[in-house]
Amino acid sequence: MLFAACGGGASPAPAGSAAPGGSAAAGGPITVGYLPKDIVNQYFAAAKTGMDKAAAETAGSKIVQVGPNEPKADLQVPFIKDLTTQKVNAIIISADGKDEVAPDLKAAMAAGIKVVGFDSSPAVGAYNVFVNQVDFSGVGVNLADWACELAPSCTGDIAILSAAATATNQNAWIDLMKTTLATDKYKGLKLVDTVYGDDKPDVSTTQAQALLTKYPNLKVIVAPTTVGILAAAQVVSQQGKSATVKVTGLGFPNDMKKFVADGTSPVFGLWSVPDLGYLSYQVAARLVSGEIKGTEGETFTVKGLNGDKPYTIGKDSVVILGPAFRFDKTNVEQFNF
Repeated sequence: MLFAACGGGASPAPAGSAAPGGSAAAGGPITVGYLPKDIVNQYFAAAKTGMDKAAAETAGSKIVQVGPNEPKADLQVPFIKDLTTQKVNAIIISADGKDEVAPDLKAAMAAGIKVVGFDSSPAVGAYNVFVNQVDFSGVGVNLADWACELAPSCTGDIAILSAAATATNQNAWIDLMKTTLATDKYKGLKLVDTVYGDDKPDVSTTQAQALLTKYPNLKVIVAPTTVGILAAAQVVSQQGKSATVKVTGLGFPNDMKKFVADGTSPVFGLWSVPDLGYLSYQVAARLVSGEIKGTEGETFTVKGLNGDKPYTIGKDSVVILGPAFRFDKTNVEQFNF
């Protein structure tokens, strides 16, 4: 079940020696540079708990976390350069802008460093493997379905509160949500606006307030970001509009429990963020050891994840953690995350 403790990996092999630039022996200790979009978002802190768990399973392995205080692609570039200079074995990155970070990630790869994208993908060719949290098309359908469920008779104005305008995962989900909304089932829903909170609580709060002011007939705010959904739910609840405006999207159960209870956010979803971090590290370790190369069709197994069934590397060297999980009043209290 998602949001259980992140799965354990296979028993570590005897420690070997790790040379700079990704030439660690199979099962040996490695140094992984972790570069999230920013270092203040609890989402990326949760991902790091999974990475730390995976690293602890091989004596001597370590995670070096670096990153900016705000999610801007140009601020990530110096950290990529620095990790390359440090000659870490691998870099795990959630890209603020897929094209902006690509040249320096390619330089790191040319220096022998394995690059694993996760959460938000760098440009294709600027990573060895991208670990996707979910199938993008599935999330697009989920977001549209939840909006339809919450809007009266699946009709009325809805708006999207996203993270940064350059976030590849957010943009992919939104595009697929729009494609889904264009089908006949959702013809009663009108997407009136898409705004960006930059994954900052204050900016997201201001954007949510502006949506309520600008669109007095708004029925649903869809926020495919843990920062945005919490900010939107707080605004709607504080303004006493929970009976007429609903909030859905992607959020942490602990953040959203009270808003499920008060009717602001009856349904939302997410995945196990620690498991995402755990899988990302395991992919990095397998790339460094040479067990996988990131080629389409390759398979590997991570004990404790995916029901112990093999993962398969797909098109564009993408691996998918698993499906999104739905939270509502029937189950949200069962989770502590």
